[in-house]
This record gives sequence, structure tokens and C-alpha cells, in this order.
Amino acid sequence: MEIKNPHYHEIEEFQNRSSKLKEIKDLGIEPYPHKFQPSHMAKELHDLYAEKKCGHFDDAAAGETPVVKFAGRLILFRAMGKNAFAQLKDESGKIQILFNRDLSKVTGYNVEKSKDKQSHIKFIEKKLDLGDILGIEGNIFLTQKGELTIFVKKVTLLCKTLLPLPDKHSGLADLGVKYRKRWLDLITDPDVINTFIKRSKIIKMVRDYFDEAGFLEVETPILQNIYGGAEAKPFKTHINALHQDMYLRIALEISLKKLLIGGFNKVFEIGKIFRNEGIDKTHNPEFSMIEAYASYWDYNDMMEFTEKLYESIAKKLCGSTKIEFGRHTIDVKTPWKRLSMKKAIKEYGSVDVEKLSDDELHKKLLETSVDREKLKGATRGNLIALLFEELVEDKLIQPHHITDHPIETTPLCKLHRDPKEKEDKIVERFESFIAGTEVLNAYTELNDPQIQRELLVNQAKKRLEGDEEAHPLDEEFIEAICQGMPPASGVGIGIDRLVMLFTNSTSIRDVIFFPIMKPEESS
Repeated sequence: MEIKNPHYHEIEEFQNRSSKLKEIKDLGIEPYPHKFQPSHMAKELHDLYAEKKCGHFDDAAAGETPVVKFAGRLILFRAMGKNAFAQLKDESGKIQILFNRDLSKVTGYNVEKSKDKQSHIKFIEKKLDLGDILGIEGNIFLTQKGELTIFVKKVTLLCKTLLPLPDKHSGLADLGVKYRKRWLDLITDPDVINTFIKRSKIIKMVRDYFDEAGFLEVETPILQNIYGGAEAKPFKTHINALHQDMYLRIALEISLKKLLIGGFNKVFEIGKIFRNEGIDKTHNPEFSMIEAYASYWDYNDMMEFTEKLYESIAKKLCGSTKIEFGRHTIDVKTPWKRLSMKKAIKEYGSVDVEKLSDDELHKKLLETSVDREKLKGATRGNLIALLFEELVEDKLIQPHHITDHPIETTPLCKLHRDPKEKEDKIVERFESFIAGTEVLNAYTELNDPQIQRELLVNQAKKRLEGDEEAHPLDEEFIEAICQGMPPASGVGIGIDRLVMLFTNSTSIRDVIFFPIMKPEESS
């Protein structure tokens, strides 16, 4: 098999930089050293010296100002006779540096070994390129315009780059490149870095919130013999050692419930979920979720607990319960509005489902843009749920808990305790919505093994009839339920949608480092 050179080998800039790399190596300079230890990051330097008098150019040249070591990517270079100004960028920001003809030296460079006896400043001008990663040591000072600058006394090449960065003015206009080559997006757009820093902070806040409430963080298998816990098509794989097909999990639920049965009172897991389904602004086939289960709680307890999570994050991250999302100002202050699904359809969709027959519900749905395939064989509960999706969801801008769903929407939830609702096959489930999008899903969990088996058998029948999203029959889970699961409530929260909300991001791809994309076509 012939392995061809990649397309970028033909780019002129790659060839020019490769030539420079060879020249640098021929001079005995190591262009990829093992280590450099910065003393500060950019933001630290600006914070430290913003208000301090740290001397001026002559003081720094004489070595009379504080010495710092800094490492970062070269993003700007401007020669000005005896001096050259540049900018280096690290994770926290950027800082101006100054190279001087007489005092700035390149680590490992010997003028006498150079064919043309170039000075150190000429080496910097001719052999370094934008994008190169440098380590510098020098004296901090303020320019006449008051800009914090490092007078470089020693510069060490840490990484010679062979490909250029995107144009700093146009940036990454191609969204495909932006998402597929996230490293370029991070280099060129500081707002992207801030989004992912916030993501990390939000996940820590979530973890701390559950930990402080007495939940134990656990890890459960990603590879499963039988998938379950949601209605979704799984990804399938194979374990060679066991000659056995397995599935990537579509939810965390089943394993976590087994832990409740085993005796843990409160558990949670933050992990990756995989669903082999559509991709859009709020869906990625691989996504992050937290699921949590609390023994002896019901869905009312979980409603109060989860809305306080959002309020807590908003206060810590934004300093207020009000956050900006798109053109809306969202207030996550508790308590959130609570409406049953039927009441929400009446209030926001102007349809009283209690007064309509199944045929009339069907006709109402034909007036919407609902996928007609979903109407085939739909029960009354299915029709009500579809009406809610079509008439109500996008109107739920401020936080809402939508409670009391038809049993057809989930086989893992307990029937309503109210006799009338129980008779109508309503379950104690709630979904929470913000900005027209579902942000979490929770139940009073079903722990009656006989009802559980009946519901899963019905799901298995649907699966045999061709419904790829229906639950398979998991006899091991039913066996576990037979051995006794305490009354409990569980919740699932999409981490990515949570981050979208608190970073004002309208696409899930903006908050996942490497979203699922088609591979780039090779030229």
C-alpha cells in the first residue's frame, strides 16, 4: 500500500517553514525542547502590574524591573528598526513583548555558526513565524502609552510550526472547519476559550451541588449487554474476546437503579451517552449527561432540588438569577412555574384535550407540522404528547416544569397517586423547559416489578414490530427490581444543554470540543 503525502505538503507556506526548520536544526538549535517553566500567565501579569509602577523602557533594558518568564504563541510581529514589538498569546490572554537588537538573545544561536552571520534580532525576524510557540525571559515595563510589555532578554523556540494560522481578521468563517479543527477555533477566538472554561466551571458546580446534598458519585459501564433507560436507537459494537455483540449505553438509568437496590441512598453519575439518531442544534449522537437517583424522594422533591441547581449556578457564574439567552432574558429564580401537560396544552395551545375524542385529537395534529408517521397507531397518550410538542414547547421561554405525562411516554415511571390521573394512565413525570427546549427529565420511579415487567414486555413487542427506539426486555433489571428497590426519584440533565444556556450558545456544537462531523474530504 502506497502512503501518499498529505495535501498540505504542497502548500508553499508549509515548504517555506520546513526549509526554515532545517536551517534552525543545522545551526544546532533544538526547535522542539522538552520543557520550559513560565513564571506567570498573561492575565496574572496584567492583574499584578495593572496598577503598579514597574518602570519604563530604560529601566527594563538595565535590568532594574521585575524579571518574568512567559510562554505563548506568537500572534503578531512588527519590526521597528532597533526594536521589534510582538504579541504572545496563552490560555488566559495575550501580552506585548519587545525584542531589542543589542540585548535580546536566542537560546542556542551562535552568530558565528550562521552562514550570513545574522544577528539575534535578524534570526528572530527571518526564522520565526506567526504561530510559533516561544518561551521568553525578560524585564517587565510600561511603554509611553502605558501598555504592559516584556523587554525580552532571552527567547527560546519551543515549537516551530509548519502551517500558518487562519487570517486574524477573517478568522474561521467556515463552520465545518471551526468545529472539525477546534484547535484553530481556540487559537483565533478568545470567546471560544471562555465558553469552554465556563463549561468546566459549570460541571464542577453541578458535581459540588450533588456532592453537598449527600449524593455519591459513581461510574457505571458504557458497554452494555442490553441497552435501556430511554427510547433511542443504540450504537452497536462487538467484543472479540467474548464473541459477543454489545451496545453503547443510551442512558445511565438502569445501572444506577441497581445501585439503589444494592443499598446506596443517593447516587449520581456524569458521563457520556450515545444515541444513534439525528443531529441538530440541540442533539449530538455523543453527549454528556448527569443522572441522579434519590431513595425515598418523589418527583416533587426532585423538582425543588433541580430548580435550585439552576438558580445556584446562575448566582455563582453570573452573579444574578437573570441570564441572557438569544433575545431573551431568562430568570431562573425559584420556584419555577408548574403545569401539567394537559393544562400546558390548554394554556399555551388553546386546546382542552379533556373535551376532545381521540379522532378530534388526531385531526388537531393534522393541522400542525407533525411527522405523519408518528400518528400511525398512536394511542390517546401519544396524541396528547405530540400535541404538547407541536403547540407548546417553543412557547416555554421562562423556566417551566411540565408535569404528569401519559404513560406511553415512559415505561419506567410510577403511575400517578391521584385516582383520577391513575385511571387516565398518567405518570408522575416532569420535564423542565427553558427557552423552548427541554433541559431535564425526571420521574417518581417505578418499583413495582409486576407493572415494570408488563410495561417492558409491551416495549419489547413494539420493538419486534419495528420500533427501533423501544426498550428491549431486560429480565436482569426486572429480577433486580423483584429484590426490592425503595421508592425513589431520578433525574437526567443534559450537560451540554445546561452549558448552552449559561454561555448563551445557540448550537450544541458550540459547547462540545469535538462534535460529530463528517470527515474532511481529502483533495
